[in-house]
Amino acid sequence: MVSFTGLWIVCLAALVAPLAAMAARRVRVPSVVLEVVAGILIGSAVLGWVHPDQAITVISDIGLAMVLFLAGREIDYDRLRGPTVELAALGMVVSLALALAIGFELYHVHLISVPVYVAIVLSATGLGVLLPIFEDAPEVSGLFSELMLTAGTFGEFTPILLLTLLFSRQATGIGTRLLLLAAFAALALAIGLALFGVRESARVRAVLTRLQDTTAQIRVRIAVVLFVGFAALADVLGFEAILGAFVAGAILKLVDRDAQMAHPHTSIKLEALGFGFLIPVFFVASGLSFDLRALLTGPSTLALTPIFLASQLVIRGVPAVLFAGPLRRDWRRVAAAGLFSATSLTTPVAFSMIGVELGTITRGIAAALVASGLLSTLLFPALALALLSPAKPAAPS
Repeated sequence: MVSFTGLWIVCLAALVAPLAAMAARRVRVPSVVLEVVAGILIGSAVLGWVHPDQAITVISDIGLAMVLFLAGREIDYDRLRGPTVELAALGMVVSLALALAIGFELYHVHLISVPVYVAIVLSATGLGVLLPIFEDAPEVSGLFSELMLTAGTFGEFTPILLLTLLFSRQATGIGTRLLLLAAFAALALAIGLALFGVRESARVRAVLTRLQDTTAQIRVRIAVVLFVGFAALADVLGFEAILGAFVAGAILKLVDRDAQMAHPHTSIKLEALGFGFLIPVFFVASGLSFDLRALLTGPSTLALTPIFLASQLVIRGVPAVLFAGPLRRDWRRVAAAGLFSATSLTTPVAFSMIGVELGTITRGIAAALVASGLLSTLLFPALALALLSPAKPAAPS
């Protein structure tokens, strides 16, 4: 029989984290950072109270997929056009070039053994982490917000796509993976078109409206079917389930673009399921799995944390200079854009776990990636918001 004791402690840690974040609101610590830190404290690295058991592992895996599903639902298709998207796409290309250069340099000095994998992780932006920060920060608005969200979309999806294409649990060549990825994309498009056609039926709309706020919660169940179905399909094809989850969220957003106006409670319900239960369990469980001993095995491994942190800032921060024109060369806002873009936690946590499972990276490198992700989420948004905050007038003497 499955034990719920460990899961209860994890849920308790997830409950305490946002309360602690609110208590420390002056330093604006993101709740997600405290969730991972809480997991480290109650896990084998420190207190040893909880170890990842079957219940924690299953819900954590679903929580990881839910993070990407909700990130896919945050895509604003109206933003993905015009000069803003061109700048964001160019910035992603520059980031990847910088990431590969840094990755191979670290490889040549014998600090890492798989430069491409590490480069992909370091090129990511944690849109799922940034969104709650943006929602609570009035400083992030207007054109600046549009640039950040568009750049974050590229920074979230591109690394997932590259990981799926270049690294796989199945011993298949790139050509075969490209064919499978094309088949997956075609199937996703066909399902999206079919759903769009069904949605246009007046009878279907009437049924959905009648059942959406009853115990059937029909719109939530449809979202769950898509979410789990695409994750399962990606897994069957040899890709990571997170790709399927992200695509499911993107399709649902595209098919139901009037969701906020027609039935806004659906988004609230999905976020309640994700942010209220599944996603916090994932982040706390990630802390449980954090291998502090592997990070401390030697000076070179420990040194990777600040090296990765600085690399994130260069890889995603430098391309923010491309935003100087639209931001009217307001260099404080440009610097803030770079800091936000360099913030990433979901990707280092998820990809480090996947990399260890694939045997692609060592536990020490995985721990350093997670540690740098934690520090980026703790430091960079706070610095960015400080740059965006209006200067207070000097007190009269």
